[in-house]
Amino acid sequence: MFTEKFKSLAANKFFEKIVILVILISAFMIGLSTYSVPEWIENFIYFFDISITVFFAIEIFIRFKSYNKVLNFFKNGWNIFDLLIVIGSLIPLDGSETVFLGRLLRIVRVLRLVSFLPELRTLVAILYRALPKIGNIVLLMFILFYIYGGFGSLLFAEINPSYWGDISIAMLTLFRVLTLENWSEVMYETMSVYPISWIYYVSFIFITVFALINMMVGVVVDEFLTNTESKLISKLENNQQMMRDNQQIIISSEDKIRKKLDRIEKKLNGDL
Repeated sequence: MFTEKFKSLAANKFFEKIVILVILISAFMIGLSTYSVPEWIENFIYFFDISITVFFAIEIFIRFKSYNKVLNFFKNGWNIFDLLIVIGSLIPLDGSETVFLGRLLRIVRVLRLVSFLPELRTLVAILYRALPKIGNIVLLMFILFYIYGGFGSLLFAEINPSYWGDISIAMLTLFRVLTLENWSEVMYETMSVYPISWIYYVSFIFITVFALINMMVGVVVDEFLTNTESKLISKLENNQQMMRDNQQIIISSEDKIRKKLDRIEKKLNGDL
């Protein structure tokens, strides 16, 4: 009895909108707490945070009790995600050595929006499926960074040690080049000593920015198109199944009508 009521409440769209609103207000309060505000506002934020934590605890309890079996709740990864965040929110903010962790987890509460918005869940699922392919591209990028970083450290260390002093610093400089943030300044500095060093930078940018980064984008787009195609195929199959079911119902109805007409015709012939 109570399980059905909890299930109805957890599936209620208005209730979901309230939870989303509370999450947004919680995010706003967390952002407000990073500013220098009067003491009365700090006290208000503190007690409001307690109220939000209690609300989330009640909300997760309702969702927990909406399942007939406890294990069914934990079969959904998003339920586990929400539960961990709510448990983390119970860490006290005062008089504890875990204050910093508690504040971090309260910031992470904003991620609960993902579990309530289907569109965001879809995007996360697409990124998750694309991770293996992206991981291979990242590994290839790391190898290229290491090779180019080694060359850069050997060639340009004497020009500017702060950029090319060792391979780790050189790789960090190459990351700056990858972002195209004032990369020409780094290039012109080395070109003053090695005029053809532009080949080093241009080849690196072509390989990483124009090739590998676009490959990452292509992987994500491909997964998105695959997901969209799967949804369309599933919807089409459902529509075809509905049409077959409706056709079967029509055929069954026609048979019943035909049988009734036959009985009526037999009765009329018998009376005559």
